Parts: sequence; structure tokens; C-alpha cells
Amino acid sequence: MVHEFIGDLGHFCVVVSFISALYAAFCFFKASSIGEISIADSWTKNGRMAFYVHAISVLGIVVSLFFIIYNHYFEYHYAWSHSSRRLPAHYMISCFWEGQEGSFLLWLFWHALLGIIIIATNKFWEAPVMTVFSAVQAFLGSMILGVVIPGLELKIGSSPFILLRDAIAAPIFASQPDFVPQDGTGLNPLLQNYWMVIHPPTLFLGFATTIIPFAYCIAGLWKRKYTEWIRPALPWALFSAAILGIGILMGAYWAYETLNFGGYWNWDPVENAVYVPWLFLVAAIHTMVAYKNSTTALKSAIVLVITSFVLILYSTFLTRSGVLGNASVHSFTDLGLSGQLLIYLIFFTAIAIVLAVVRWKEIPTSKKEADTYSREFWIFIGALSLCLMGFQVLIPTSIPVFNKVIELFGGIGNFAPPANQIEYYSKFQLWFAVVVALLSGVGQFFWWKKIDLKTLKDNLTVPLVLTLIVSSAIILFGDVADPAYIILLLAGVFTVIANGKILIGLFKSSPKLSGGAITHIGIGLMLIGIMFSAGYSKVVSLNNTGMLISKESSAEFNSENLLLFINEPKTMLDYDLKYKGERLEPVNENMFISKNDVAKTAVAHLVTAKTQIFKGDELIFDVNDTIEIAPENTFYEIEYTTKDGETFTLYPRAQVNEAMGGLLASPDIKRGLSSDLYTHVSSVRNPTEEQEWSEMEEFRVGIEENFFVNDYVASVEGLQRLETLDGVDLTSEDVAIRARIKVQGEERDYISEPVFLIKDGLVGRISDEVDDLGLKLTLLNVHPETNNFSIGANTRQKNWVVLKALEKPYINLLWLGTFILVIGFGVAINRRYSEFQKMKNKGLE
Repeated sequence: MVHEFIGDLGHFCVVVSFISALYAAFCFFKASSIGEISIADSWTKNGRMAFYVHAISVLGIVVSLFFIIYNHYFEYHYAWSHSSRRLPAHYMISCFWEGQEGSFLLWLFWHALLGIIIIATNKFWEAPVMTVFSAVQAFLGSMILGVVIPGLELKIGSSPFILLRDAIAAPIFASQPDFVPQDGTGLNPLLQNYWMVIHPPTLFLGFATTIIPFAYCIAGLWKRKYTEWIRPALPWALFSAAILGIGILMGAYWAYETLNFGGYWNWDPVENAVYVPWLFLVAAIHTMVAYKNSTTALKSAIVLVITSFVLILYSTFLTRSGVLGNASVHSFTDLGLSGQLLIYLIFFTAIAIVLAVVRWKEIPTSKKEADTYSREFWIFIGALSLCLMGFQVLIPTSIPVFNKVIELFGGIGNFAPPANQIEYYSKFQLWFAVVVALLSGVGQFFWWKKIDLKTLKDNLTVPLVLTLIVSSAIILFGDVADPAYIILLLAGVFTVIANGKILIGLFKSSPKLSGGAITHIGIGLMLIGIMFSAGYSKVVSLNNTGMLISKESSAEFNSENLLLFINEPKTMLDYDLKYKGERLEPVNENMFISKNDVAKTAVAHLVTAKTQIFKGDELIFDVNDTIEIAPENTFYEIEYTTKDGETFTLYPRAQVNEAMGGLLASPDIKRGLSSDLYTHVSSVRNPTEEQEWSEMEEFRVGIEENFFVNDYVASVEGLQRLETLDGVDLTSEDVAIRARIKVQGEERDYISEPVFLIKDGLVGRISDEVDDLGLKLTLLNVHPETNNFSIGANTRQKNWVVLKALEKPYINLLWLGTFILVIGFGVAINRRYSEFQKMKNKGLE
């Protein structure tokens, strides 16, 4: 049955939201353009009602789409492409925004909510600000409109409510138009992570909030209120930078936990596309604060606020137009929206630039020249450094765009992005980071004190001395030798100490003013954490055996990885380790089970227990219980023992996924106060490849009679007549017998259950493997006259895994710095919003 109503309702809400956004923009524009108050108020009320209709419609779209996903309506292309019946509810939420249409809808939702907040909290700026808001909403709404204009063959947007039969020209729909697949293709396994439930909405909230300072800025230029827009926009700019920064760092932490490149930041073009606008937004905040305190840098603030929003639009174009398809693994494929995205970008960029140029001469400029010892000068230098930092990343990231533009004009675009992007970007960004760190340390003294050269020396003496003492100790005990890293360390420590001195003074006098100092301390700690965890990350899985793991692999692979065979101890630096075997994760239990303790069924995500399975002393699964698993994931149990005798276990994950390039490995991490042990598998036995088994060896044995296979003792514990057999339709004339064979491994016993079958007079045999030991056992025949039976045994190489392990020193300083950074932003937001509220209560905002 095709549930067309919910899709029609969702699409109706899309159309209503688009039209109501356009009408709201028109009404707010009229309200802003008409001088007579009563008429303007009437237009404002109309605009407000239209935006409320728009917000309700957006909510209707959200509810409709989630209803389709949650109820497994796989007749809809979006649900079929991103969801499946086995996904838990929290991952169904991730399905909602995995696709382009869903992510645009998430952006729309946040904008609608923020627009209602603006309407409710700032009547003074409502009409001009909401004009910009509503216009942006109309453009975003057009991205999911999914309307084709007859005659022009022009498609506007891509609808999340399109039916599968309309999206895919599959032959089955010709004969069965109402065909509905039993299941969907499912969520990308790499995205089945709790961070992907909270990271995208946080990041898109950060995207959405950048419109608010932009809208205030455009409203100020439009209404010639060149200075008044700063105060209401500043708290929102701080909030936007905080949320966007949190979203970026969540993505970094997700990469650290889920991907196996050994870090948290890969300088991928999609990562860069979010990082650059954040840098410009932070620069804009500093210039806005400078103007608010000394009436300087107003023009800089206007330019940077506009630039940060335009860069958000540009990043959207980069990641969703398909232009980065060959440059980034994270970018979306083009859904035919690249033209719309380009119009979206050009429209708001042109409007902002034209308005700024027309008003440029009218914008107030401070006549006072900023001298070297003024805070304005140092804020300008800091903002300039952040902008240069952003441009250094932006230009190489845009190389695919440059190539497309060249090709558009008939040329050959053959510029290549950096081959080693981590090395390329890091060597430049390191020095920018040093400059920013030093400025954030020195600049705070200019901010809070009236300083000349002598006073500056007096204030910097103690921080500089402490910096040298602390840095010397860190260099000595942390074995920091690289000159560039020493300089970065000095800059980070100086930022922490200098801002710490400022913070102590502020806590005594004005704690509410401490946001900047706290934020800069967080940045300093982050830089130190990045320096250690990235610059001094150490491979501990060194292959000192002199034997190559693989002749086809690089020298680096062979030297930095260890080959582990099941239950064979190996020494790795300060650890003894042992590979204990492949593990599966039950869907509804927080535990791992051995792959050898379960039998496969005809349904990939269901297995049955061969033996009792315990969690500690608690029996979780009894023999023959059915267990639901995630079949795409295999975990590899690695037992570590330190020199002190401490034992712990890690479970790195791997997926053999040919559609996504082969082996997808995710690490497991042993977290410590001073360092993390980061472990992932580099190569595993591919379960989809045909195994090379030895010639079968035959044994004729009786019940509980021992026989030796591949150096292991085995015995048949018993036989069982089966009334049902998974995947086989047994009749009363058929015979199915299952043997239960125990094999004694080095550390545990294994159960193998081969089946002997007579079906319709034909003999069949279903072998059973003991993966860990490399055994395949077959019940060849039953001999009732002698009360014994024939067992066939094939052998292969024992189970193995290739493992890589790294130590990430002092990475907790990065996460601690992140936490402190967020606290600093929170303090600053509270202060600036309180100032805005005071002025609003006086009727001045």
C-alpha cells in the first residue's frame, strides 16, 4: 500500500512555506519602506502572520518527513535511501538530515525558530531584519520545492516527498506501480554514531545563526542606522560563533572516534568550508566590540559580518553543488541544485555589496588615528590575522571552483589541490596560530589598561618569565624538539598565562567582563593540545620482526603495523597484546559476543546462539535464542597488558564495504589523563572473498570420541534430529540431523554445528566454520549400524588481524580548551545581551 496522503501533505506544506516566506518578505519590506507608522504597522502585522504561517508549515514538513521515516514508508525515495527497519529511533533522527533535502529542511527549521525569537524580542528592528530573514527562507524553501515548470523543463528544488517509483526507473514499477520494498538501504554505517545525532543540528544551528548579525547589518545599512545595529547584533554574533565552533569541534571529535586517519582534523575541503566562515565571524566580533567601545572599525565590522554570511553561502555551494565530488569524501552529490545555489549566493552577495557601496561614504569613520599602543590597533591586527588565516585555507580549497570557471569560458582547468593536504595547510596555519595566540595574550593588556611602552613592559614581565619557566619544563619533560612546535608551545603557554593574569584581576572586580580572557585561555590550551596530539603523535605498533606483512603494501604500512594471529601474544612497546577474535554487537544489549558462539540464519541481521552467552555472571542469551545484530559491523577484541600488569580490552571496528571503497575501519580508544591509546585495524580477512581451504580430511568417530584436527582436540557431543531448518522447507519425508562438535582451542572451547540433510531423496550437507581456528567441519554421513559417523575437516590459516596503534599525548588539553572556550563565549554572550536588554528597556533599541 502506498501512503500518498502524508507525502502530499508534506509537499503541500513545502509549497505553503515557500509562498508564505515570499509574502512575509514582501510585507516586511513594505513595512520598512513606508514612513507612515499606522500603515507600516499594518504591513508588519501581515508580515508577522505570514512568517508564523511559514513557521507552522516548516514544522509540518518536519513532522511529515519524520513520520515517513519512522513508519518505514519505503515507497518514498528519501526513506528508502536513508533508513531501514533495523535502525533504532535515534538513528532514524540521523536519517532525517543525512540527505541534502533533510539538511536543507533542518536549516529551514532553525531559521524559522530564530525568526520567531527575533519577532518576539526586538520590535524596533523587526521589519527590516525580518525582510532579510524571510527572503533567505524563501530561497532555502525553494531548495526542497521539487516543482517542475511545464514547457521550460525547469526544476526548482528537490523534494524529500518524491515516490520511489518516480525517482527510479526500475522495471518492477512498470508491472507493479504500487510496489513497496520490504526494507530500505539504511543509514551509512559510519554515520551510526551518537555524535551524528547531535553534531548536524548543532552545526546547522551555527549556520542558521550567522544570518542574524548579517540581517542586522543589512537593516542598519538600509535604514541608515549605521551604528545602532551593532548592539543587538553582537550577542547573536557571539552566540553564532560559539554554536558554529561547537559544531565544528563535534565533527572533529566524531572523526577522532569514527574514522581511522589517526586524528580529528584532516583539512578536508568540507571541513575547510565551515572553518573559514567561523574565522571571519570571530574577526567580525572583535571589530564589532572595538566599535562599540571606541567608535572605530565600523566599516571593518560591516565588511566582515557580510563576508562571514557570504562564506556560509559559498560553503553551501561548495559542499552541495557536486563541485567537490572528486576532492572530498564528505561532500554531497549534485541533485541538480547547483544553479539555484549559485543564484542564492550571487543574489545575497550582490545585495550586500551594492548596499554597502552605496552607503559607504555615509558610514561614520573615526577621525582618531589608532596608535601602536591602542587596543584598536591590536584588534585590527588580530582581525587581519584571522582573515589571512581564512584566506590561506579558502583559496586552495576553491581550486575545483577555479577549474570549473576556467572550463566555463572554454579553457582547461587543470589546477590540482594540495597532494598532502594535512602537511600543506598545517605548515601555514601553525604560524597564523602563533600570531593569533600572541595577539590574544598581549592584546588583553591593551584592552583593560591604558598602556604605553613602559607600562606594557611592566605588565608583560611576569607573564613572559612564567611562560619561559613553564615552557622550558614542558619542553624538557615532554621532549619537544621541533623549533616550530617550540614556538607554538611558547605562544600557547603565553596566551594562557597572560590571560590568566587578566582573569584574576577581573574576578576581583568585574567577573561579567571575563568572557574574552576565558575564551583566549581556552584557545591557548587547544593550541598546546593540538601541538602535542598532532605533532608528537607516536606510532607504537612498530613491526620489529623483520618480516613483511604484505609485499604489495608500502614500506610505511609494513613498518607501522602488527600482524596478530588469534591468541598468539605479541609485544608492542610498553604493552603485551593478544588478538582474541571477532566480535558482534547485539542491537539491544551493551556487550560484545564472539562470532563463534552464534550461527547465521537466512536473515543477515539475525543469528542464533550456539551456547549460553553471559555478561559477567548474568545469562543474557540461552542456547538457540535469536539475537539481532548489525551485520555490517565486526569488532576485533584486542587485549592489552601493561608492564605494571594492568589489563584492558579494546574493540576496534571494521566494515568490509565494497560500495564505499573496501575496508572502513573505526578506532577504539583507551583514554588516559596524559595520553590516549588510539587503535584501529588496517587489514582484516575479507569475509566476502572465497577462502582457500585444505583438502578435506575424513574422520570416523563415535559420541565423545576425541579426534585431532589442525592440532586441536575435537569431539562429537551429540546428534539432534531437526524438525525445522532455517531456509529449508522440511516435510515429514525429509531428514535433517545436526551434530554438536566441541573443539578445544588454546583458551576456550568452540562449538561447531554442521548439518546432514536428506531432502526429496537427495543428500545435502551444510558445513559449519570455527572462524578463530580456521576450521570447517562437515557431517558427511551417519552410520547407525556402527553407532558412529563420518566428519570431514578442512583447514585454513588461523584468524588474524593487522593492527595499528598510536599514542596521542596530552590530547585532553584540546578537549579541555574546547570546554573553556565555550564557557568564555557563554560569559561574553550573557554580558552583551544584558547590555542590549538595558538599552532596549530604555527604548533605545
